[in-house]
Amino acid sequence: MSSIPTPDADLPSTLGRVVEHELVVKRSRFLAHLAPVRTQDEADDVVARVRKRHWDARHHCVAVVLGTHADTRRSTDDGEPSGTAGVPMLEVLRHRRTTDVVAVVTRWFGGVLLGAGGLVRAYSGAVAAALDDADRGGLVLDRRRLVEVALDVPHADAGRVEHLLRDWATHHDAVVEDTLYAATARLRLLVPPAALDSLGADVGAVGAGTLRPEIGAQRVVDVRRSRTP
Repeated sequence: MSSIPTPDADLPSTLGRVVEHELVVKRSRFLAHLAPVRTQDEADDVVARVRKRHWDARHHCVAVVLGTHADTRRSTDDGEPSGTAGVPMLEVLRHRRTTDVVAVVTRWFGGVLLGAGGLVRAYSGAVAAALDDADRGGLVLDRRRLVEVALDVPHADAGRVEHLLRDWATHHDAVVEDTLYAATARLRLLVPPAALDSLGADVGAVGAGTLRPEIGAQRVVDVRRSRTP
């Protein structure tokens, strides 16, 4: 990829891979395990694996958010007092605008009762800390609506045009995908809708009118969040 687009404001982010974070509160251990998932079945598989791995723990509380607009949400307290675990975990995911993720917080009881407020702080804090770790580690993926664009170029010109497209993409929040080679070289980009006219004009100038972008479908794309130096 040649650039990292800024996220669309109405689309939540997701995770690129699993992240874990452990908290210890009054000798109780809280291990947050956050994983990217696309379906409830995938989320259920993650929960089952965590339960099997940490079979000796007392609780495995769960929050799941699914869908492009985070419109499917589920949570369980798994034996903790109602409203002290799953819902606070879910609220962290909602507040941090995260979707297509399952959060499992496993608790090993340390012998000291934490009270309802203490449980809420521990379960929500474990999820928040895991998301902070993911952000610092470059594991958060932002989402953009981008348009597929293809450009067929003679093999002899492919290197030169691809170099120009990568430079163009850097300045227009676009993404360059892998080139496909057949009878011609098929250069592929993902372009913000507002930049399509600019692309057409710039490609036309480069190819003296012989190169014509083929506009395809719009799709939601996960892109790694840019890091501020």
